[in-house]
Amino acid sequence: MRLQLAKQLLDRQIVDADGRLVGRVDDIAFAVDADGHPYVDCLLTGQGALGQRIDGWIGRLLVAVADRFTDDPPVPPLRVPLAQVARLDSAVRLRCPASELPPSPVESWLRRHLVDRIPGSHRASG
Repeated sequence: MRLQLAKQLLDRQIVDADGRLVGRVDDIAFAVDADGHPYVDCLLTGQGALGQRIDGWIGRLLVAVADRFTDDPPVPPLRVPLAQVARLDSAVRLRCPASELPPSPVESWLRRHLVDRIPGSHRASG
């Protein structure tokens, strides 16, 4: 059976176990096992991954914007291990809540430098 991963995975929403949106599948990372067979290691999401996939000046712009809003560029994409994928339907459904995934560097920067400075932002319900 031949799988077309790009058609099956790219640009699908990633939804955590609680139904919260994590992002979209922007790229796919492969690894090679001990026998030399490639396999899908993780799904990548984030502006950096999308920018590298798109390429050209639009891709470079996405990467530059993501790098601008981080403390330590270049921005690595959020890596969602394939083991965390529960099922694939209209979205990629995860086994875990988003809180168990590494935080997005861009979202962390924006929270520290912008959102946390808004009066009352710490009282917002989550």
